Amino acid sequence: MRVRSASARQRREWPTRLRCGVGVAAVTLLAPLVSPSAFAQDAADWLQRAATAARQLNYVGTIVYQHGGRIETSRLYHLLDANGESEKLSNLDGPAREIVRNDERVRCYYPDAKVIRVEPRSMHNAFPSLLPQQLATLATYYQFRKAETARVAGLETQAYVFEPKDGARYGHKLWADIATGLLLKARLLNERNEPIEQFAFSDVQIGVRLDRDATKPPFATVPADWQVRESPAADIAPKETGWVVRDMPPGFIKIVEGYRTLRGKPAQVAHIVYSDGLVAISVFVEPTPSTPQPVGLSQQGGINVYSRQLDDYLVTVLGEAPGATVRQIAYSVGRRQ
Repeated sequence: MRVRSASARQRREWPTRLRCGVGVAAVTLLAPLVSPSAFAQDAADWLQRAATAARQLNYVGTIVYQHGGRIETSRLYHLLDANGESEKLSNLDGPAREIVRNDERVRCYYPDAKVIRVEPRSMHNAFPSLLPQQLATLATYYQFRKAETARVAGLETQAYVFEPKDGARYGHKLWADIATGLLLKARLLNERNEPIEQFAFSDVQIGVRLDRDATKPPFATVPADWQVRESPAADIAPKETGWVVRDMPPGFIKIVEGYRTLRGKPAQVAHIVYSDGLVAISVFVEPTPSTPQPVGLSQQGGINVYSRQLDDYLVTVLGEAPGATVRQIAYSVGRRQ
């Protein structure tokens, strides 16, 4: 099969999300002689501390995101007060964008396009937060070990490595502030230990005094010339599609199934989303388009995309997972018996 890159049009149509790129390091360490259950408990305890710090501390800092040879810089404000938890992430370079979260609701503001996209928090694993389902996933499907200490944004950190127990996932390496447990750096490496994505604070202040103005949206009332759009996952009309994946990697479960309308597509497309709690993998099935479409494997940063023909249909699988994983899933798609 000839492998070609995905077209720009397809890339626009496939849903994207703000990804928390986290990864495993190519580090060789001698593991302490403790039981696997002790490893799991250590991992769970450390992850819980990091998650608690991300939720309960006030902090502000500059985050540098590196992926695919590109560098993006953003300013992050996080606040917890009597009114609840809120945060704002503002791009400092590239297209203007602000992401504002209040508790579990996320709104993305795009001034150039005059668009607001509304998404559930589960689609925005915004560094340095860890969701409850992420804690369980990392402890269950990854080996955990303590790595080196290092300075990040002027603070002493302890690094931890999560190596996948199978080839279906990427690994993770996380650096946490020793004093507070807050994640300050996160890296994602592929199955060849090559870096794919990295988030890191270049400067950070922890425990600072903030007020609600620091995390408020750009306006209280949506202007008449702006559009409000639901997220790709939210606009799926839940319904059995008649399609099924027969050989999903362990730990991935179906979280939504239905039909979506994609820009430029004449008919609705079947869309099934699977997740292991840390990443989501989307499966699209559509009647074969009238114009030839790219098939095979392509990559967009940490996201791998695999497309194949199945009788009179085009199957496309994409997710932040190794190419072999999305290929396996693509060739496991079939009609529900």
